Amino acid sequence: MQETNKVSIQEVLEETDQNQKAEKYNEYIKQVTPKHNCMKNVGMAFLIGGIICLVGQCFQELYGSMGANKEDAGLYTTITLIALSALLTGLNIYPRLAKIGGAGTVVPITGFANSIAASAVDYKVQGQVFGIGCYIFSIAGPVILYGIVGSWILGVIYWLFTCFA
Repeated sequence: MQETNKVSIQEVLEETDQNQKAEKYNEYIKQVTPKHNCMKNVGMAFLIGGIICLVGQCFQELYGSMGANKEDAGLYTTITLIALSALLTGLNIYPRLAKIGGAGTVVPITGFANSIAASAVDYKVQGQVFGIGCYIFSIAGPVILYGIVGSWILGVIYWLFTCFA
């Protein structure tokens, strides 16, 4: 078994021969790129995402058993999941959960709340206006923008089809 020497970024930068530099750079990239187990990642995403959905379903059932109709129970569940996601993001628990569960934590409503709360937490040191106010929608803003524009375009297309059909 051949042992490869570890290449530092400094060695790559100091290399003058372009071919050698390219080889050292590729070797360096192989060293620093994390190795992932795809099946483990998929399994953890499924597990964490399933747990989040299970918690949501439990809240839905709880609110239903307290007398809320199905629509109101869904509304209360959504509000609860958003509040829990924002709270867990502020307590730095949701990011740790995301490290374990990966894409499973991007269950639409909790992932969206996390993206907004995370931006607020990240930029709070810059102040209320220039920090939180300016950057709170830095991640979620494009989602909102393209969601609204896409809905508007599809609405116009639907309207045109209903007018001329």
